Amino acid sequence: MKRLIVKLANNGAIRYCFFGLLTTLVNVCCYALLTRMTPLGSSLSGETLSNVIAIVLSIIFAFVTNSRFVFHSTASTVGQHMGEFARFFGARLSTLLIEVGGVALMSVLGMNDMIAKLLTQVIVFVLNYIFSRFLVFTKHGKKASK
Repeated sequence: MKRLIVKLANNGAIRYCFFGLLTTLVNVCCYALLTRMTPLGSSLSGETLSNVIAIVLSIIFAFVTNSRFVFHSTASTVGQHMGEFARFFGARLSTLLIEVGGVALMSVLGMNDMIAKLLTQVIVFVLNYIFSRFLVFTKHGKKASK
């Protein structure tokens, strides 16, 4: 059993899924708190603002966990870390647009906002892995982790 746990912990895709689920939890919980416990949830624009805030908080959480635990960043200078963060944030901005647009569109079409939020997470999850693995955390132009 211990060998299996170690083997799973050493698998980059498994680590990404684990921390990706935690990132999704941060995102969805922040969104739920903002829309359910503040006046922001009373309108579509408030839901959109709540969504953007939740996404930004989850991007910061995801960068730290992906950099450290998933892709084992080899950045050693402030400049290298900032470069990774800039690429990471840029990639996540593209998926932010997909997520915000998807949730807003599905809400306008009458779907419950939390269901719409969860559905968009699947697309965002896959795209974020691809971007992080091949564009953000690289060593000399190659992927950083298996």
